[in-house]
Amino acid sequence: MLRLAIVSPCYNEENVLSSSVLRLKTVISSLIEKNKISNDSFILFVNDGSKDTTWSLIKKLHANYPFVKGLNLAHNVGHQKAIMAGMMTAKDMSDAVITIDADLQDDLSAIEKMIDAHYEGNDVVYGVKVERKADSIFKRFTAEAFYKLQSKLGVESVYNHADFRFMSKRALDMLATYKERNLYLRGLIPLIGLPSTTVDDIISDRTAGKSKYTLSKMLNLALDGITSFSVKPIYLIVDFGLFFLFVSFLILIYIVYALITGSAVAGWASLMVSIWFVGGVCLMAMGTIGVYLGKIYNEVKQRPHYNIQELLD
Repeated sequence: MLRLAIVSPCYNEENVLSSSVLRLKTVISSLIEKNKISNDSFILFVNDGSKDTTWSLIKKLHANYPFVKGLNLAHNVGHQKAIMAGMMTAKDMSDAVITIDADLQDDLSAIEKMIDAHYEGNDVVYGVKVERKADSIFKRFTAEAFYKLQSKLGVESVYNHADFRFMSKRALDMLATYKERNLYLRGLIPLIGLPSTTVDDIISDRTAGKSKYTLSKMLNLALDGITSFSVKPIYLIVDFGLFFLFVSFLILIYIVYALITGSAVAGWASLMVSIWFVGGVCLMAMGTIGVYLGKIYNEVKQRPHYNIQELLD
């Protein structure tokens, strides 16, 4: 029977952890009663360098509930790497992993649907947000705009999917072979290519605390997502360079016309042509070099994603 690990990254989540454990306990107990998962399934909370009492609370929950395990990272590494740390730790302790944020805004009823989809032959099951009333209008607009933008730029991802997903051990083993440093799981996991499907995910309000995903963090995630999987932004620089060269030729034509008609201003012609032409050539050169640097940049960094300080098994 399937031994399931529910991996939940935590950053300053002391206000929600106790209630989250009870809600997840209900889900796990129900799945065990239905013989869909084994009775040694567990929750793995990943403390991502929290500055509050999150880790102390995880240790207490571990002592009180045998199905609660904890992973304490040495310092804050960010949401994506914290999820990766949890998955890579849990893959050797379980048959499958479901990742879900500690605030449990994702639809817990979708967990059973994910497991059912796995038994139907899927190695990856994505939770897709079909209703986001709990999110602000600004967050809904920016999120949907980002999904569309990354699609236009050639990033393969699942529309309206964040990081609520099911992955089999086979999928996790394959994910472990991807060594890039700029981690963007929403674009990386679809590259695995194993059978996958989606389930509906209805977002609910947080029971306590506030979201740790600030605007700056969302922008950084969006930037990582685009630059880690697409070089189109660099090619756009080349396009701008070509455009400026084209403009410089138009200005040259106008200058010739001004000289013929006698309306040219002394010194203005050579200055304008020089600025536009040199600017266009520089942008083309920077863009061309950037294409190669962008490819090398993603490969040469070999820093570890995270360091584990303590594991409560």
